[in-house]
Amino acid sequence: MSYMNEYIEKGYSAYELEVELQKLIHKYNKERNTYLFVFSTANEKRLRENQLDQEDYYTIFDMLNPKKGLSNLDFYLETPGGSGEAAEEIVRFLHNNFSHISFVISGEAKSAGTIMALSGHEIFMTETGSLGPIDAQVPLGRSIVSAYDYLEWVKKKREEAEKNETLNPFDAIMIAQITPGELEGIEHAYKYAQDLVIQWLTEYKFKNWNITEERGISVTEEMKQNRAKQIAETLCNHAKWRLHGRSIKIQDLHYIGLKINQIDDNPRLAELVYRIQTVCRLIFTSTTAYKIYATQDTKLFKHAAPIKQPNTLPPASPPEVIEARINCPQCGKNYTLYMKFIDDPKIDNDFLSKGFLPYPRNDKIRCSCNYEIDLSGMRNEIEMQVGKKIILKPKRGVDYE
Repeated sequence: MSYMNEYIEKGYSAYELEVELQKLIHKYNKERNTYLFVFSTANEKRLRENQLDQEDYYTIFDMLNPKKGLSNLDFYLETPGGSGEAAEEIVRFLHNNFSHISFVISGEAKSAGTIMALSGHEIFMTETGSLGPIDAQVPLGRSIVSAYDYLEWVKKKREEAEKNETLNPFDAIMIAQITPGELEGIEHAYKYAQDLVIQWLTEYKFKNWNITEERGISVTEEMKQNRAKQIAETLCNHAKWRLHGRSIKIQDLHYIGLKINQIDDNPRLAELVYRIQTVCRLIFTSTTAYKIYATQDTKLFKHAAPIKQPNTLPPASPPEVIEARINCPQCGKNYTLYMKFIDDPKIDNDFLSKGFLPYPRNDKIRCSCNYEIDLSGMRNEIEMQVGKKIILKPKRGVDYE
């Protein structure tokens, strides 16, 4: 039976899946004698918030800061990519505070995620894991294009101009729209990822590479830098990979000179990693969570809370009161709230007598399962549609149990 079917047949709730995730992390730590941090993103939800960003750095810093000084840290990484600057900050924090860092890839770690993974002393991958090209994607007009492709096009047009001493009218118009500052910025973006990868591969991944496997000769610093440069240039070569989202597997990485530890060679470890991946996927599909940060000691989930549409809004005039029904994403408990837009105590008396709860002044519901539901997005949407502010009861905000 597949791991996915096993968990589905057991009927695990969101809370039970979270507990299972931390149990699996604990077992992984015992198996590897390490401390595992899980950072997983719901890539299939296609949210802008999925992108790796500075907020991820702050969260990772906060959760791992108490563990500074540990010898071994394994970092389970699944991300579509995002900010190279955020990736750089995360990597510098990890290497400044932990002795040996291994990245674990069982899903997709693309773009900035690939840059992060290449900073590890070791990279562990399952058969399903993949890295991706690291060519910078830059805005150009209304589109996002490969910096590599853009620079290659400019280079080609330069060569044509030198050879023919002219350009066709269309190319001339296009070239005329490029400012020196834009071109320089694209060149910097293209080199940025390469520079990081060359530095990190040389400093960390190749740290203990002392003898070549085939010829058995001593490895010099120059050899390490040349290999790192070759790998970085290959991963930046959009002409080779064609698509920025291309999946680069273990065999591809071995072919370009990057040694990868294959998790599937260790059945016990492979089962734990595949189960961690499966549980994360189930949490994403059964809840509004889109990012998971977890260790054996603590966990944090970012949710994209769906905005509840208010009951029918009269077109002629704004409503006096609106009802909203909220379900806890973790345990499913239902909360029925009312939001009033006129200062009438009769509304409070009427709705309270029916078992409704007033909208909380702090925009939050603390569920009895200890999950905090953030209502600020719903409030903003409703107030924008109604055109008036919710009138709150003159008392401190409450946590609803």
